[in-house]
Amino acid sequence: MTTFDHLGLSPDEPVTPPAPPAPPVPVSVAVLAPAPASADAGGARRLLVRLHFYAGVLVAPFLVVAALTGLAYTLTPQLDGLVYADELHVERVGTNPRPLAEQVVAARAVHPEGSVAAVLPADAADRTTRVVLDVPGLGDDKQRTVYVDPYTGQVRGALTTWWGSTPLTTWLDDLHRNLHLGTLGRNYSEVAASWLWVVVGGGVVLWVLRRRSARRLRRVLLPDLAARGRRRTMAWHGSIGIWLVLGLLFLSATGLTWSRNAGAHFSSALDALHAHAPELDTTLPVPASSPGPASSPGPVADPQHAGHVMTDSGTTAADSTTDHGEAGITGQLDRVLATARAGGLDGPVEIDLPAEPGVAWSVAQTDKLWPVRLSQVAIDPADGLIVSQADWADYPLLAKLAKLGIAAHMGLLFGLANQVLLASLMVGLLCVIIWGYRMWWQRRPLRDDRRAPVGPAPARGTWRGLPRPVLVVGVVLTAAVGWALPVLGVTLLAFLMFDVAVGVVRRTRQRGGATPA
Repeated sequence: MTTFDHLGLSPDEPVTPPAPPAPPVPVSVAVLAPAPASADAGGARRLLVRLHFYAGVLVAPFLVVAALTGLAYTLTPQLDGLVYADELHVERVGTNPRPLAEQVVAARAVHPEGSVAAVLPADAADRTTRVVLDVPGLGDDKQRTVYVDPYTGQVRGALTTWWGSTPLTTWLDDLHRNLHLGTLGRNYSEVAASWLWVVVGGGVVLWVLRRRSARRLRRVLLPDLAARGRRRTMAWHGSIGIWLVLGLLFLSATGLTWSRNAGAHFSSALDALHAHAPELDTTLPVPASSPGPASSPGPVADPQHAGHVMTDSGTTAADSTTDHGEAGITGQLDRVLATARAGGLDGPVEIDLPAEPGVAWSVAQTDKLWPVRLSQVAIDPADGLIVSQADWADYPLLAKLAKLGIAAHMGLLFGLANQVLLASLMVGLLCVIIWGYRMWWQRRPLRDDRRAPVGPAPARGTWRGLPRPVLVVGVVLTAAVGWALPVLGVTLLAFLMFDVAVGVVRRTRQRGGATPA
């Protein structure tokens, strides 16, 4: 007899005369497992069922929100193409794009505000060039991006962007990350990511244990269509969940790497392992002072103008940081781009202008479609030579995995196939959650004297069935995981405190209601 058997009948289990006990079969989500052959294994399994039940019931609302907002975010490339077609695309594809310098001049003629921060040349024949402006007052790392037709020089429009994302993509990104609640809202997504792997892992163990007696892989991977009622719901819940396991674990892991609390621990681990992505050194070398007339001709520098390198035209690199020198510095765009191309940076690139004296131009590949191209070079504005380089091939393995994981999490790594896979995971997760709640409802007692809207919860105190060594190891591991994933640790502690309080209240009521002998 399972724990639920004495708490209420399942709607699909009619009342029958007592029969000889059948071999026990462990159950899946939201249902208790019967007693196995080993008492120790039975205690562990019942504890896992209880954890899986409560984690599923309490965390599922967070997962639903994350799945719905994530599903919306996967559609952003197509939505951007519809909403911002005029800005992102040219009216007619030409044959000879104009020099980048001319395109920047055209953008500044319409939008003279702020200063030029970066230029992204058109990355396809039908795409526009993006001229990124730093404009005071936009705040929150936002910039103004002007879209220019590379063939005609016509300004197609301007948008307030966030790290290159359109307003629509930014809005959906904020919705998925923090529900537009700022730092406080980021806790919701971290709760979902922190508990997702716990729910998924527990569900896999319980489902495999339930199906192991069948000795057929088909019974694990495919639902039992002959089942009825709660068992049919469970069959769909478990089998579809198995198909989603790898994808959901991947989303949990990659989501945690850039979360607010667990992400900080991940970054610290990368620091300790020296596994961060290499940073591009954009500091310009200071030429040695000329010792006298016999010195060879070339770029010179004097102590009063350290970092102000004289160019062939007689202007200094420092002019790039002034309004007077902006036209001169943007005039070097085409030479900088040509140098980067010659240095091996093909495909989509972003050209960042020097922000202050003594800083080089930086050109970075931005192609996150597999096989990714993410190398960078720093270029001296004085002579147009590459002074430093950070190649994708030189990234540490963990840094590469983090970059690739985030790109896949955002639906960028494999293009449309990546989007379809993410959308399928989100829809599948929503279905599994709905089936889980349905099973809870189907376990509700139907007797007239014991009706309830949902089924009873697994019994408390399952941890008492664990051997002391297992219990000690489990507590230590739980504490370690709680430290690495703070939101998981805090929410688990809050649940335990609430559970203890409920137990105390129930015992108090039972004692108060007991009649003396």
